[in-house]
Amino acid sequence: MYKPLSVFVGLRYTAAKRGNHFISFISLVSMLGLMLGVAALIVVLSVMNGFDRELKQRILGMVPHAMLQAYGEPLRDWQALSERISGSEGLEGSAPFVQAQGMLTHAGRVRAVLVNGIEPELEPRVSIIGEHLERGSLNDLADRDYNIILGSLLARYLAIGVGDKVTLVLPEASVSVAGITPRLKRFTVSGIFSVGAELDANLAYIHIADAARLKRLPAGSVEGLRLRFDDLFSAPMRVRELASQQSQPISASDWTRTHGNLFQAIQLEKRMIGLLLFLIVFVAAFNIVSTLVMVVTDKQSDIAILRTMGATPSLIMRIFMVQGVVIGVVGTLLGTALGVVLALTVTDLVAWLEQALGIQFLSADVYFISYLPSQLQWPDVTLITTAALSISFLATIYPAWRASRTQPAEALRYE
Repeated sequence: MYKPLSVFVGLRYTAAKRGNHFISFISLVSMLGLMLGVAALIVVLSVMNGFDRELKQRILGMVPHAMLQAYGEPLRDWQALSERISGSEGLEGSAPFVQAQGMLTHAGRVRAVLVNGIEPELEPRVSIIGEHLERGSLNDLADRDYNIILGSLLARYLAIGVGDKVTLVLPEASVSVAGITPRLKRFTVSGIFSVGAELDANLAYIHIADAARLKRLPAGSVEGLRLRFDDLFSAPMRVRELASQQSQPISASDWTRTHGNLFQAIQLEKRMIGLLLFLIVFVAAFNIVSTLVMVVTDKQSDIAILRTMGATPSLIMRIFMVQGVVIGVVGTLLGTALGVVLALTVTDLVAWLEQALGIQFLSADVYFISYLPSQLQWPDVTLITTAALSISFLATIYPAWRASRTQPAEALRYE
């Protein structure tokens, strides 16, 4: 099989079977460094993509994309408002809500909680709560039954299960014959949900009519409408357009006020970690430079002999570029394969380690999810592979150029 002379000699120099074995070892180290750098970059960016996906699907699937509320008063005719905006561009659904902050107590344990009063039939339009119920159903929330659905971490902290009683304490005082007392109401736990996020520890759901009575809202009124859009990032702009189109004063808010900082932090961390890990690839590229410089120094006499036999400077340059490109291509391809495999399995690997070691690396009490997510995105893989190959190629130019400048007389003077 025909091989160009530059390819044949370059591959021989890469193996270095009869020459300096130390150079062969350095070539192997350069290849492994590039492989590990590429693999680490793919895995870490996949994990960051996983956190980004979980934030969008889980956290922002539970909280509203946007909300419409009346200024300083309850929203009385919410059905009419819902009908007026129902055909708006990008709007997938709307549902009324009443929200209250308070404390849940049971058997001496107290936990702060955000209580959402919802309409069970309409809530699936704006939330994924129905898809993550471990026990119970949204239909268990009925008017005047005073049932409540809790997050799994909240239920675990309070040591309660389905059928147990829990007391909701609202930070609003009631004046009675006995004096000023906090507003209390006893609920029955009818369901438990789990989304694997911080919401499991501080969120609860009750029927919207029960919530309205607790907050003493006028009959038939709610605090506002929760909205869900097809495009998460267009929600801030679209909800403000909807609010400005209404005849009555309507205030608009969106998810960026509650979880925007978290999303921006993940995006910033992804960029910074990617930049830092690219330094590993640059270090591996410098290893290629040092390897080729050592090879050029070691092969001075060989280069001189080739030059005296008629080899042109461009041929000498191509020989050493072949050696550097082989190191870069093999290291990059091996790193890409390793990174893709690890990115697809890292979630299961970490879960296995947690089970084997009996520890939890990510606690939902501290982090917004309780497991290590990963989402492999092929554009990222393509970008990383292309960048690594480009850097490897550029790293070969100077040593190869230096080899092509070798003067036969100077190289063979002391031979």
